[in-house]
Amino acid sequence: MIFKTFWRKENKKQDKKTDIVNNLDSFKYKTVIETRFTDFDMMGHVNNAKYFTYMEIARAKYWNQAIQWDWKKTGVVIAKASLEYILPVFMEDKISIYVRTSRIGSSSFDLEYLLVKLVHGKEEICNRGKTTCVAFDYASKSSFPIPHHEKERMISFEQLER
Repeated sequence: MIFKTFWRKENKKQDKKTDIVNNLDSFKYKTVIETRFTDFDMMGHVNNAKYFTYMEIARAKYWNQAIQWDWKKTGVVIAKASLEYILPVFMEDKISIYVRTSRIGSSSFDLEYLLVKLVHGKEEICNRGKTTCVAFDYASKSSFPIPHHEKERMISFEQLER
C-alpha cells in the first residue's frame, strides 16, 4: 500500500505576522524547560502532547514572574491552543520557551510561544504555539473583562500599543 501526501507539496505561505513570531528578539520573556524521562516516546524524542505541557509551564512562569497575575482574583481558562511542529526535541537537547502576549481584548488575550533548542551555540526553533486565554470567574462560571491591573501589566511589559 502506498500513501501519498498531497498537503506537503505546496510551500507554506507566510504573512508579515509570521515573520514577527519567528523573530526571537520580539519576545521579552524566556524560561528554561527541564525535560523528564517520561516526556520521551519510544522513538527517543519528546511526545507531541508534552509540548502543550511545556507551554503551560512557561505560561504559568510568565504570568507569575513577568505579569504578576493575581490568581486569587482572576482565573484563566484556555479557549484555544495550537502548535506547529518544526523540529524534534531529543533527550540530549537543552530547551527553552519564549512567551509573549500578542493580543489583548476585553476578556481574552493571546499568548505566543517559541520553543527553541541550542544547536552548536545557536537557538533553533522547534515549534511555535499560541493560546487564547480568557479571564474567568469560577464562582459564576463565566468570562469577564480582564482586570485593569493585569491588562496594564501586560501592556507595559510587552510595550504594546494602547
